[in-house]
Amino acid sequence: MRSPLGHRLRLLPALVLAVVVAACTTTVPGTPIGQGSVVSRDEPGDPGGVDPSFVENTDNGEIDRLAATVITDVRTYWEQTFPGTFGKEFSDLKGGYFSVDTSDAESDAPPCADRANDVEGNAFYCPTADIIAWDRAALLPVLRDRFGEAAVMLVLAHEFGHAVQNRTGAGLEQRKENPKRFPTILIEAMADCYAGSFVRWVADGKSQHLNIAKERLDSALESLISFRDPIGTEQTDRGAHGDAFDRVSAFQDGYEKGVDLCAKMTVDNRTFTLSGFIDAGDQARGGNLRFEQIVDSISPKLNEYFAALMTKSGKTWTEPKISTVGQVPQCGGGKQGPVAYCPDGGRVEVDNKKEMPKIHADIGDYATGALIASRFGIAALAIAGKPTDGAQAQKSAVCLAGSFTGSLFAAEQRFLSPGDLDEAVQVLLDYDYAARDAKGDAIDAGFDRVTAFRDGFTQGGEKCGLT
Repeated sequence: MRSPLGHRLRLLPALVLAVVVAACTTTVPGTPIGQGSVVSRDEPGDPGGVDPSFVENTDNGEIDRLAATVITDVRTYWEQTFPGTFGKEFSDLKGGYFSVDTSDAESDAPPCADRANDVEGNAFYCPTADIIAWDRAALLPVLRDRFGEAAVMLVLAHEFGHAVQNRTGAGLEQRKENPKRFPTILIEAMADCYAGSFVRWVADGKSQHLNIAKERLDSALESLISFRDPIGTEQTDRGAHGDAFDRVSAFQDGYEKGVDLCAKMTVDNRTFTLSGFIDAGDQARGGNLRFEQIVDSISPKLNEYFAALMTKSGKTWTEPKISTVGQVPQCGGGKQGPVAYCPDGGRVEVDNKKEMPKIHADIGDYATGALIASRFGIAALAIAGKPTDGAQAQKSAVCLAGSFTGSLFAAEQRFLSPGDLDEAVQVLLDYDYAARDAKGDAIDAGFDRVTAFRDGFTQGGEKCGLT
């Protein structure tokens, strides 16, 4: 937030991915999540998947086998889905699919590149040649090892989404002719949405060779947000793809609502949260407050928001007293995490010595803000006479944190800094604290926590179960 809260990037090992034609240039932060398989295998040792012989320049190795498997099932998905969505048959890529060994300077270059090492760290769709190419040495194995096989599935499905756009009136020529109608950020959101619709098809068991369990969706989202734009990028930037919230929102919309929504995205019906810094001071600070400043900065806004929301619900808001404690708060059996709502006296306690400062430093100040907002959500449930434990309370706590955040985004005076929403998404994926009820039970899947937060952000607190 801007002079309340702001953003700080996670300083973690990075991989630079400069995606040539799709302009997917970004830094990929993250820590290893695991190599959860998405390729169906009949028995231990079975490589599974599809023979990659149709891929140009393949080495027939496990990475190209994984890529070929994804491409095969994505192609099947669009063969089945395209006619009902666009009223015509899907035509496969005329130029084909290319694997590039960027570790070998003498390796063949794909179309749209002069040399093999031009593709280093890249995966891209080239509309002039109608091809998809990937780096099998320095991109796909890194994504697989850091985020699991689901990351490879998501990246290639995204690039295939660009091929779909080129067949449906949102291709390169249309973008050149009318850049205001087809800004890059919209084109990338559509591709993320198409990828989400495909992943849902896989999750529903319709894919021949791929599968993805619900818990693997979290790693898919982790890989997606690693492609977010650098903090402070403007929406009008020629290469803008969106912040983490934009990208996750597009993917989840495709996953939850289907390909028709993706196809109908326009600049008129899509709101993006990516933004640049609006003053030099905010930029110089990185928009970030120190941990000890957070409580004083966010408390007035929280109380103002929840007082107005409770009035709409016919209740009177009682302001919780926020106090810092040098340990995990012990109220509620000490199971709510580093921020807790304490019904005794209506307090919200914040750990200011151990885990909460670490989360703040690792992710950013709005990670702290979102967790505090979720505890105000539990307080609101208590005041409204609603249960403060159970599945509905868990969802409501995150939803109310999202609705509060949405009020800051919509405010005439800007309170959120670039990156704040990235921090909210990151803390929701990495930790279940925002979704813990008064007894410490929580929504298990980060994917579902982000969904609940987005519900509040987009629909408002009235949709969060207070009435």
